[in-house]
Amino acid sequence: MRILVVDDSPAMRRLIRNSLTRIGYDDVVEARNGIEGLGKMAGVDLVLTDRDMPEMDGLALVRTIRQDKRNDNIPILIIVAEAQKMDVATALKSGANDFIVKPVSPEMLKSKIGKLNL
Repeated sequence: MRILVVDDSPAMRRLIRNSLTRIGYDDVVEARNGIEGLGKMAGVDLVLTDRDMPEMDGLALVRTIRQDKRNDNIPILIIVAEAQKMDVATALKSGANDFIVKPVSPEMLKSKIGKLNL
Protein backbone atom coordinates (compact mmCIF):
# COMPACT_ATOMS: atom_id res chain seq x y z
CA MET A 1 0.00 0.00 0.00
CA ARG A 2 1.35 3.42 -1.00
CA ILE A 3 0.78 6.18 1.59
CA LEU A 4 1.13 9.92 1.01
CA VAL A 5 2.13 11.94 4.09
CA VAL A 6 1.58 15.69 3.74
CA ASP A 7 2.98 17.96 6.45
CA ASP A 8 5.06 21.13 6.42
CA SER A 9 7.18 19.92 9.34
CA PRO A 10 10.09 17.64 8.33
CA ALA A 11 10.20 16.30 11.90
CA MET A 12 6.49 15.37 11.81
CA ARG A 13 6.85 13.72 8.39
CA ARG A 14 9.78 11.69 9.74
CA LEU A 15 7.81 10.70 12.85
CA ILE A 16 4.83 9.58 10.77
CA ARG A 17 7.05 7.71 8.29
CA ASN A 18 8.87 5.93 11.12
CA SER A 19 5.56 5.06 12.79
CA LEU A 20 4.19 3.68 9.51
CA THR A 21 7.36 1.62 9.00
CA ARG A 22 7.04 0.18 12.51
CA ILE A 23 3.54 -1.11 11.70
CA GLY A 24 4.55 -2.55 8.34
CA TYR A 25 4.02 0.20 5.76
CA ASP A 26 7.21 0.97 3.83
CA ASP A 27 5.89 2.61 0.66
CA VAL A 28 5.59 6.20 1.91
CA VAL A 29 5.68 9.35 -0.22
CA GLU A 30 6.15 12.74 1.44
CA ALA A 31 5.01 16.26 0.56
CA ARG A 32 5.54 19.61 2.31
CA ASN A 33 2.12 21.11 1.51
CA GLY A 34 -1.12 20.42 -0.30
CA ILE A 35 0.09 21.66 -3.66
CA GLU A 36 3.10 19.35 -3.57
CA GLY A 37 0.86 16.55 -2.30
CA LEU A 38 -1.49 16.87 -5.28
CA GLY A 39 1.48 16.35 -7.56
CA LYS A 40 2.29 13.07 -5.81
CA MET A 41 -1.18 11.47 -5.82
CA ALA A 42 -0.44 8.94 -8.58
CA GLY A 43 -0.75 5.40 -7.21
CA VAL A 44 -1.57 6.52 -3.67
CA ASP A 45 -3.85 4.27 -1.59
CA LEU A 46 -4.08 6.45 1.55
CA VAL A 47 -3.45 10.12 2.38
CA LEU A 48 -2.38 11.39 5.80
CA THR A 49 -2.40 15.18 5.91
CA ASP A 50 -1.78 17.86 8.46
CA ARG A 51 -4.51 20.48 8.73
CA ASP A 52 -2.38 23.64 8.99
CA MET A 53 0.21 24.18 6.25
CA PRO A 54 1.34 27.07 4.08
CA GLU A 55 0.39 27.40 0.40
CA MET A 56 -2.46 24.86 0.59
CA ASP A 57 -3.72 23.60 3.93
CA GLY A 58 -5.07 20.15 4.66
CA LEU A 59 -8.74 21.08 4.31
CA ALA A 60 -8.17 22.59 0.86
CA LEU A 61 -6.16 19.50 -0.08
CA VAL A 62 -8.99 17.20 0.99
CA ARG A 63 -11.57 19.21 -0.95
CA THR A 64 -9.36 19.26 -4.04
CA ILE A 65 -8.70 15.52 -3.88
CA ARG A 66 -12.43 14.84 -3.54
CA GLN A 67 -13.26 17.00 -6.58
CA ASP A 68 -11.61 14.37 -8.78
CA LYS A 69 -13.97 11.38 -8.90
CA ARG A 70 -11.01 9.05 -9.52
CA ASN A 71 -10.02 9.72 -5.90
CA ASP A 72 -13.38 8.80 -4.34
CA ASN A 73 -12.05 5.54 -2.92
CA ILE A 74 -8.80 6.92 -1.49
CA PRO A 75 -9.15 7.27 2.29
CA ILE A 76 -7.89 10.49 3.85
CA LEU A 77 -6.93 10.93 7.49
CA ILE A 78 -6.47 14.53 8.60
CA ILE A 79 -4.04 15.22 11.44
CA VAL A 80 -5.03 17.90 13.95
CA ALA A 81 -3.57 19.38 17.10
CA GLU A 82 -5.47 18.93 20.35
CA ALA A 83 -6.73 22.52 20.15
CA GLN A 84 -8.21 21.85 16.69
CA LYS A 85 -10.50 18.99 17.73
CA MET A 86 -13.45 21.34 17.30
CA ASP A 87 -12.57 21.60 13.61
CA VAL A 88 -12.92 17.86 13.02
CA ALA A 89 -16.51 18.22 11.80
CA THR A 90 -15.28 20.64 9.14
CA ALA A 91 -12.60 18.16 8.06
CA LEU A 92 -15.12 15.35 7.79
CA LYS A 93 -17.54 17.54 5.83
CA SER A 94 -14.67 18.39 3.48
CA GLY A 95 -14.26 14.71 2.64
CA ALA A 96 -11.78 13.32 5.16
CA ASN A 97 -12.61 9.80 6.34
CA ASP A 98 -11.30 10.25 9.87
CA PHE A 99 -8.85 12.25 11.95
CA ILE A 100 -5.82 11.74 14.14
CA VAL A 101 -4.98 13.99 17.08
CA LYS A 102 -1.29 14.78 17.60
CA PRO A 103 0.97 13.34 18.89
CA VAL A 104 0.91 10.57 16.31
CA SER A 105 1.93 7.08 17.47
CA PRO A 106 2.32 3.75 15.66
CA GLU A 107 -0.54 2.31 17.72
CA MET A 108 -2.87 5.17 16.80
CA LEU A 109 -2.00 4.87 13.11
CA LYS A 110 -2.51 1.11 13.17
CA SER A 111 -5.93 1.55 14.77
CA LYS A 112 -7.08 4.29 12.39
CA ILE A 113 -5.78 2.54 9.26
CA GLY A 114 -7.32 -0.74 10.44
CA LYS A 115 -10.76 0.91 10.64
CA LEU A 116 -10.49 1.90 6.96
CA ASN A 117 -10.64 -1.73 5.81
CA LEU A 118 -7.86 -1.34 3.27
